Amino acid sequence: QVQLVESGGGLVQAGGSLRLSCAFSGRTFSDYAVGWFRHAPGKERDLVAAISWNGENTYYPYSVKGRFTGSRDNAKNMVYLQMNSLKAEDTAVYYCAAGETIEAMRRGEYDYWGQGTQVTVSS
Repeated sequence: QVQLVESGGGLVQAGGSLRLSCAFSGRTFSDYAVGWFRHAPGKERDLVAAISWNGENTYYPYSVKGRFTGSRDNAKNMVYLQMNSLKAEDTAVYYCAAGETIEAMRRGEYDYWGQGTQVTVSS
């Protein structure tokens, strides 16, 4: 049974930073691409970072490129999202996810995801 458990969300002022963490268990971690998507009320689910199985390839949409950095530690089965220069429009529930490839995740195909952690950016 795969589990992804996020932590690190909270309230931050615009311009500030947060680091999200995600613990993966239940399957072979390095078999999956991993990443983060977010969902805000009234908006579409939005992939904000994807990382290949070995960490060598990444994807970020234009909206977060240069501000968000995703990473993984295959020795610890952990996924991270460093978020800098946060904006009010980054406010959402952030979900850690695992998928077959970065390309699959860009199509919205996630094999597993966590319960989510709330990130609120005050302006």
